[in-house]
Amino acid sequence: MKRNVRQAAGQWGMDLLFAVCAGLIVAFAYHVFQNSNGFAPGGVGGLATITYHLLGYRIKWAFLMLAFNLPIFALVTVFVNRKFGSMLMLYMVVQSLGVELFDRIGVTPYAAATAGEDFEIAFACIATGVISGMGFSLMLRRFGASGGTYAISALIKHWKPETNIAHLSFYLDGSVVAIAFFVYGMQITPVICTLINLFVANVVVDNLLAGTHNGYKFEIVTSNPEALAKELIETLGHGVTEVNVVGMYSHTERYMLICIIRKRQIGKMMRIIKKYPDTFASFSKVSEVFGRFKK
Repeated sequence: MKRNVRQAAGQWGMDLLFAVCAGLIVAFAYHVFQNSNGFAPGGVGGLATITYHLLGYRIKWAFLMLAFNLPIFALVTVFVNRKFGSMLMLYMVVQSLGVELFDRIGVTPYAAATAGEDFEIAFACIATGVISGMGFSLMLRRFGASGGTYAISALIKHWKPETNIAHLSFYLDGSVVAIAFFVYGMQITPVICTLINLFVANVVVDNLLAGTHNGYKFEIVTSNPEALAKELIETLGHGVTEVNVVGMYSHTERYMLICIIRKRQIGKMMRIIKKYPDTFASFSKVSEVFGRFKK
């Protein structure tokens, strides 16, 4: 009983740590690179930023972010999952107030318009995408959501399970891009900035969610399984699995060896395979490797 309580407490502690760290990372990206350069992120945060611009910056951006996102997260808490929704609310509060915190402690924003060259706003877009993508990936890996768009998707999925979440997220982000064009004086630059930011953030999220324990799976069809497997094990230091297979063209019994290796070992693997005639192989990337896998 006590052990279960300690485990639950530890789980809550890690959840809180992830939510706070992710919120601060995204807040840093928004304060330093986004808000000072006149472009909007995607999703619900983008709508808050556009409203901030429309109101002439008279209302603090943090308050608008809370006003747009917290009602959505409250609905998630009530209808989807209490813990999930509460962690999203904490993340959003930290993110919004974090921007104010960075402003009060004197963290200087990167204003591309005064940096010397107009094209330097592209650096701000990329930096926003990279840094905020890190924060998003922390939330997605821990909770499966990272903001208002994901929360709306979770709500709609709750009531309409057949809904395609990928399409829905695309439409929500795309609508922000379209609105940004009209709000920022029908200028193409803010739209391009928003697109760059969305693209870079998604690339960062995809790569970070792929995991650090990734590898490459080789499937090798051969007539010399014993000798080849022995060399693979001794040279690469990874286990090999043998499977009996039948070639459907010749109806000849063969053997397929399956071996997962690191990227840096692909060259060695290729050289070993070339030593064995009557052997061919294919390989594919493995996003995450669990269990006893030697790095």
